[in-house]
Amino acid sequence: MTGVLASVDERTNLAGQNRLEMLLFSLDSQQAYGINVFKIREVIHCPELSEVPGGGGNIRGIAYLRGETVPIIDLGKSIGKAPYDGEGGFVIVTEYNRNIQGFLVNNVDRIVNLNWNDISPPPQALGQEHYLTGVVQLDDTLVDIIDVEKIFAEIATIDTAVSPTVTAAVEVSEFNQITILAVDDSSVARNQVKRSLEDLGFLVETANDGREALEKLQAIETRLGNDFLASYPLVVSDIEMPVMDGYTLAAEIRKQSTLSGLKVILRSSLSGQFNESMVKKVEADKFIAKFNPDELAKEILHLLEVPRKQ
Repeated sequence: MTGVLASVDERTNLAGQNRLEMLLFSLDSQQAYGINVFKIREVIHCPELSEVPGGGGNIRGIAYLRGETVPIIDLGKSIGKAPYDGEGGFVIVTEYNRNIQGFLVNNVDRIVNLNWNDISPPPQALGQEHYLTGVVQLDDTLVDIIDVEKIFAEIATIDTAVSPTVTAAVEVSEFNQITILAVDDSSVARNQVKRSLEDLGFLVETANDGREALEKLQAIETRLGNDFLASYPLVVSDIEMPVMDGYTLAAEIRKQSTLSGLKVILRSSLSGQFNESMVKKVEADKFIAKFNPDELAKEILHLLEVPRKQ
């Protein structure tokens, strides 16, 4: 399976076309699950693991991979299913939020090429406690797309507070008439951004995907007219999302004269030079890897040309 992912760099170019490739895998049943290839470093047979005393119930152990110690997380157990109890299994090695971790799964199937528009958000009736960012129908199979960021956030505490050294340098009371739109298919990631921006005094609205964000911006611009950019100057968007990805959202914003003045920050849980070059291609203002609240706050203050306290 490692060989299947040898050309991941080529596959990531699909992102600029509102497309993605998804690795399908299974846990303890016939239900199919998916994860974006863009997030994956490699897929390997589960190596020998060392135990982690007090490491948490979902961490199966630690593996030594390519010179790094990598925590191996039991993916099934993390989403409320039975823990993996077989021999072997596969580890999907991923990069999320500037950390490398592996997810132990029962089996891996194949990689499929999809359009983000084919992926639907989870049904609202599921509430807020599920672990899905989307679902997609492939032939006669419904594939659940796992919210890996939610799983990771439950294992490793992520600080969303902007540090006092950043907030003290500006007059946060000046921002209470400015709204920033935060776009992400992961409810955990949306709330991380929301809490950080509210620390700075901004108002925050959210959207679950690029299309919802674009429609919301168009409606707000129609309502506010000439006051639009003063009230809604900036969008912070995830890159990998169902329906419309962040690259396509940024490109659509630049195409529309009424929206083109917006500042756009694109974010991804996967860092890398590819994102930097794609940000330039779609004319976004900045790429930031998830998730450092101070880095995000400083970049927003810079783009909005907020003066520092004297």
